[in-house]
Amino acid sequence: MKKLFFLASVLLCLTSVNAQTKLEYKLSVGDIFIVQQNAKQVITQEMQGMSHELTNDITGEYKMKVIEKKDGAYSIEMSFTDLNMKMTSNLQGVLMDIKAKEVKEGDMQSKMFNSILNIPVKITLAANGNITNVDGGENLINKMMDASGITDETTLATIKTSLAKEYGTEGLANSFKQMTYIYPNVANKVAVGDTWENEYTGKLNTKNKWTLEAQDANTTTLSCTADVVMTVKDANANMDLTGTQTTKAVANTKTGFITSMEVTGSSTGNSTVPMLGDQKIPTKITSTIIYKTIE
Repeated sequence: MKKLFFLASVLLCLTSVNAQTKLEYKLSVGDIFIVQQNAKQVITQEMQGMSHELTNDITGEYKMKVIEKKDGAYSIEMSFTDLNMKMTSNLQGVLMDIKAKEVKEGDMQSKMFNSILNIPVKITLAANGNITNVDGGENLINKMMDASGITDETTLATIKTSLAKEYGTEGLANSFKQMTYIYPNVANKVAVGDTWENEYTGKLNTKNKWTLEAQDANTTTLSCTADVVMTVKDANANMDLTGTQTTKAVANTKTGFITSMEVTGSSTGNSTVPMLGDQKIPTKITSTIIYKTIE
């Protein structure tokens, strides 16, 4: 009986060891991923007994092609293949409705975003999903500036500064990290139920705690909870918010690339508008972002 117990213990130990795995991207040069993104953000502000609600609906599609593997990292050529943005106010109706593929005569914004479709940006992706470099963001901004038709230098400078926060090198890196930076340090092996932490900074600062929920030969399932700090400062408004964010992700075990991901968040705090001085406006933002790899 003791021998049987000992053997069972050894087998259990071996099973536990075998269950550990190294989570990382395992891509090949020439791999292509087409990702669709659907995002909805609702900004609610309370001022003078009135509730103002802004809803941003953003849909996009982008192509990511692996062009090089070097020193444990991947060079990926990313290009937007579609981009649509709609902003609606509960008080003022539709404020913006841009479809990048449908350029409207006299519509400066549609021309600007149409100009960046299929323009490649080079992303350096570490094996754990951290984006360590983006090259080409400045080119996207210059394309938009040229397409705008604006000649006034002051106006151009203001718009360029605003666009750089989203489409500049740092803005793009932080944006894509939400989708890619999901794995632990590649030196660490994990088993189902294990957790690890990472964080990224920018307009949205998050401290993330990830959990490996399940894994088989084809599918890896992850979850994440995060503390969020959102800081927005521009000419029109400033926001200082804190909140939480949850993520559910399913990835292809063989490549490490996500097949689907849903990120939901809620943050509260205050906004200030320069023209209103130091008046604090209670503000809440809720958001849902869904990523899906379709190819």
